[in-house]
Amino acid sequence: MLSDNIILTCIDGSSVSEDVCDYASWIASKANKPLRLLHTIEHAGTPPVSDLTGTIGLGSQEELLSELTVAEQNHRQLLLQKGQLMLKAAKEHVVSAGSFGPEVVLQHGSLIESLIDMEDEIRVLVIGIRGEGHEHTEGNSTKLESVIRALHKPILVVNKHYTEPKKIMLAYDGSPACKKALDLVSTKALFKGVECHIVHVGDQGETLLEEAKAKLQSVGMETQAVQIQGKLPEVLARYQTENDIDLMAMGAFSHTRIRNFLLGSFTAKMLATTQKPLLLLR
Repeated sequence: MLSDNIILTCIDGSSVSEDVCDYASWIASKANKPLRLLHTIEHAGTPPVSDLTGTIGLGSQEELLSELTVAEQNHRQLLLQKGQLMLKAAKEHVVSAGSFGPEVVLQHGSLIESLIDMEDEIRVLVIGIRGEGHEHTEGNSTKLESVIRALHKPILVVNKHYTEPKKIMLAYDGSPACKKALDLVSTKALFKGVECHIVHVGDQGETLLEEAKAKLQSVGMETQAVQIQGKLPEVLARYQTENDIDLMAMGAFSHTRIRNFLLGSFTAKMLATTQKPLLLLR
């Protein structure tokens, strides 16, 4: 497999799984890259049943250990079957949407470890905002935050039903990461024909905005450059809603006053505030 060559999407049983597949299929089609569907079965945090011998009373020890062993084996087999069924359904879904020959991968172990192992192959990672086990909890899962911190590849976080993007928004502060996001928007077929709003929060952004706008217009993109005032991240989310933006792109790990959101509470606050998919770039 060539380096930096696949669109990778993480599949689980969350309510946005089909939408994750749809966004991944859209990217794969636009970028003309192969699509890989990944499901991981993480190892349980409990000790093996063989370590329980000291906690079981005399007489019942052997029988109970046997029952525990069978239960553990059955549980693992059920997780395996569940993963296979989810991947099968996901593959059928993306094929019906027009994707050709998606690869399916079922792995045991940590999701983070699997993603790091595949990092050199990944062009874009597509992942849901919350996994199956965190859908009814407030805020964002620590696993998502760990993924964002661990990978140095573009990550599209999906939090809504799929809509093919017609308008995107680039939160821009002139930092290296934001310039990388600008480069991606200006050079990739993914955003061809898509209107882009470049938004700077704060003062003294006129020169930055004009330079970024000129770059996008030079490749034929319909572009608006806007400077706004307000509190991050609410002001970005409000602009996005008011202007019917379908997707926001943002460079991560900036070195301006937006830095605190990108390094610490950004994942928790920005993703909790926006109601649209967020493309993060490092």
